[in-house]
Amino acid sequence: MSVSVVVGAAIISGGRLLAAQRAEPAELAGGWEFPGGKVDPGESDEQALVRECEEELGVGVVLGERVGGDWPLVLGGSVLRVWTATVVAGEPEALEHLALRWLAADELYEVEWLPGDLPVVEAITPYLAP
Repeated sequence: MSVSVVVGAAIISGGRLLAAQRAEPAELAGGWEFPGGKVDPGESDEQALVRECEEELGVGVVLGERVGGDWPLVLGGSVLRVWTATVVAGEPEALEHLALRWLAADELYEVEWLPGDLPVVEAITPYLAP
């Protein structure tokens, strides 16, 4: 059985992390996540993540380093793979999300992260040091 891969972008700017609030599906709506999505057939993880940032946020990004390994997701037996990212074109907009929020290191837990994204938040914290 192949594991489905979901990719996420830890978009960092000025020591702050971009969090996105899910609009759907109903069981995830309102939870906060790293922007991203499923990898399509024939795409690399990195290509999928760049595409998802364009579709979901309307921005071009350059990916940095991968954060951790495969993070298990509760729903569907998928794994989450996260990269740091920098916006190089455009301003992030909530095109497919309810809201976006830039979080400083001391604000990371002010939003309700989805269970699969929560462990990654801790791993991201060192990247937010000034």
